[in-house]
Amino acid sequence: MEASQGLRGTGGRRAGSAGEGNAAAPCDLVMVPARQGLEAVDILRRGGEPAVGPVIHDAPCDTLGFLVPPGTAAGWDVPGSACTETDGRGIKLPSDPPVVGTGWLLPPGAASGAAVTDPARLRRALDEAARTIEAADSRS
Repeated sequence: MEASQGLRGTGGRRAGSAGEGNAAAPCDLVMVPARQGLEAVDILRRGGEPAVGPVIHDAPCDTLGFLVPPGTAAGWDVPGSACTETDGRGIKLPSDPPVVGTGWLLPPGAASGAAVTDPARLRRALDEAARTIEAADSRS
């Protein structure tokens, strides 16, 4: 899966292009299948402390995008997911989603929220989510 495939707006701009919304701290973007991502969000939110940052839902591609600290993409190796760098520009976080066809599952500044999701916690949550989904599917 190419991480930016579904995150293209009008004019071919991807998340992180200049001129979109207000400036934000630089971050990378981890894209996962929506089912696994939704399960991971639930797992992270059960942790009690702010453990999940803004999350974008890309409906046309059926994916979720987790904002993570810059540099995460360099070491990201979770099967079934992809992490995209923002080339140091930072993803802009307007109140409206930055790309046509997307929506905020957890908008920036949400009450649950960390500024970005910790990649180690996200990795553990995605692993647990994959096991949960596999177990549920094997019972069907």
